[in-house]
Amino acid sequence: MEQAENGMRITIEGVRHIYNNDTVALDGIDLNLGTGLFGLLGPNGAGKSTLMRIICTLLPPTEGRVSVGGYDVVHNRREVRSLIGYLPQEFSAWRLHRVAEVLDTLAALSGLEEKSVRHKRVDEIIESVGLSDVADRKVKKLSGGMVRRLGVAQALVHEPKILIVDEPTVGLDPEERIHFRQLMARLGQERIIILSTHIVGDLGAGCHDLALIDHGKVKFRGSPEELINRAKGIVFKMGITRNNERELTETLEVISREDTDKMVTIRAVSRDGRLPEGAEPIKDPSLEEAYVAFMAVEGKKHTASEKEVA
Repeated sequence: MEQAENGMRITIEGVRHIYNNDTVALDGIDLNLGTGLFGLLGPNGAGKSTLMRIICTLLPPTEGRVSVGGYDVVHNRREVRSLIGYLPQEFSAWRLHRVAEVLDTLAALSGLEEKSVRHKRVDEIIESVGLSDVADRKVKKLSGGMVRRLGVAQALVHEPKILIVDEPTVGLDPEERIHFRQLMARLGQERIIILSTHIVGDLGAGCHDLALIDHGKVKFRGSPEELINRAKGIVFKMGITRNNERELTETLEVISREDTDKMVTIRAVSRDGRLPEGAEPIKDPSLEEAYVAFMAVEGKKHTASEKEVA
């Protein structure tokens, strides 16, 4: 067993996973992650949740190797689990229990047997996720955002060095999403956080490193700024008449549209890199626009490769 010498790291080498129905969920994933908020982007079905479950020791890889803090996820499951806090996509249990009760029970199960130490830890974690005002409220009476924060709290109660969060803001309103992004940015300053999502806005300003997975493969690895730079020149805006809208937009990936009296202004992506006549390139595309641009171009490549195979 190899021990981590230079801080906590997650190393993923050549990981493939094939389900029993011969579906290839992951096809040769290589990643090396250190402290900070790491974004794992990709559409639904790209393989993100499968990778999260492998890292958390819930699913063995078909091929390849994953180590967490130097521990192998297959051969050292107990040690890996002691390092990881996991917030799955669905967290909705404990509805009849109060917030503090939930965390006290989970803290006891994690090994905090001394009551005074456990209560202190529960109070600290409740405050850190912004639930102090509702510590005595039953889970069933919490808002969606509060339930997600409770989910983070249960993942952090045993003070893990790694936090893994899967599709965290599904169903949350805009204000709750902002609070969640701020919480992730703060927590990521002292631990590894892997945040898996298909919603680009979930990453927020605290994310400085990301990977984009599609069809079980890493298609991009780098900073948000690098992804944005790739999109420059193919994200544009233009005004079109309603009569021409359908014909023009069939060949584009439209990101947003704004109606005026006689015209429609669209922000869109050119799949083949060629801008239509009258298009004005966006000088500083957003991360969301960069993601859409990348996926549009990759989608065209994937379709082309499928045709070649056929």
